[in-house]
Amino acid sequence: MSASLPKVELHLHLEGAAPPAFIRGLAAEKKIDISGIFDERGNYAYRDFWHFLTVYEAATAVLTTPEDYHRLTLAVLEESAASGVVYSEAFISPDFCGGRDLSAWRDYLHAIREAADLAERRHSIVLRGIVTPIRHFGPDKAKEAALCAAETAGDWLVGFGLAGDEKSGKPKDFAWSFDAAREAGLRLTCHAGEWGGPDSVRAAIRDLRVERIGHGVRAIEDLALVDEIAEAGIVLELCPGSNVALGLYKDYRSHPIDRLRERGVRVTVSTDDPPFFHTTMALEYDRLAEAFDWDDGVFHEIAKTSAEAAFCTFKTREKILKRLEKTDA
Repeated sequence: MSASLPKVELHLHLEGAAPPAFIRGLAAEKKIDISGIFDERGNYAYRDFWHFLTVYEAATAVLTTPEDYHRLTLAVLEESAASGVVYSEAFISPDFCGGRDLSAWRDYLHAIREAADLAERRHSIVLRGIVTPIRHFGPDKAKEAALCAAETAGDWLVGFGLAGDEKSGKPKDFAWSFDAAREAGLRLTCHAGEWGGPDSVRAAIRDLRVERIGHGVRAIEDLALVDEIAEAGIVLELCPGSNVALGLYKDYRSHPIDRLRERGVRVTVSTDDPPFFHTTMALEYDRLAEAFDWDDGVFHEIAKTSAEAAFCTFKTREKILKRLEKTDA
């Protein structure tokens, strides 16, 4: 049922969406031993969020050429399309794509865009990119990533964000990078309120002036902040399966997505790093329907909110909204 509903995903890490078999195959081709990051069933294995970051970066280490990212993008978009995703925004980092060298970054970006165009022809899924420096790599490297973003901003590269270890530094440490991205015309989001509490969300909104927050679930611990988010129209990129898999909440019923929605917050649903968390967009819909008794009308509303919050051009957004309306009977 849920796979047939058209979906819009706003919070997806390109490398984190790599199927384990894809990474194992690429490692074997290159004779790189990364067997330690998988369990006996061949799935990614990690103990907690911080170990997850280590495993993530180990998996990403086998992606060393633009061609690797071309193949990765095709694999990821095929998986997303199978879940009914019609539009996706993926976090892409110059840290992993060419070491923040602008010339190399352009080559990686070209390969990713070529794959995205091919996937759109094959699977009718549209991809756009959000440049995302890695928070725990520090503000100076984020500045280099922001310069890469500013030089390549346009109709395809549409946003700028910040990911990684939320406990590393403060949002204001990255204000220069966000200002540079904003001046280049990029729309802004930031991971916050996952491992940091409500104050991390408040700081991201205040110091980086973002219009979306990645995760943001811990805002529920401060209802005054929830009301501020709702009143400002700030969109939360919620990833319930990720939060449950990493132990932030014990199960879907405990997740605050329904409470946030009922309090007027504009909520969206995404998978974050789907193979790491044993999820897909179709599974997210199924599990949320079971947990909160949501019907197709609720999911259509969430998909529409997601399309309206997308960082793409007006023309692209109108096309996506029309695809959603076809199932609005």
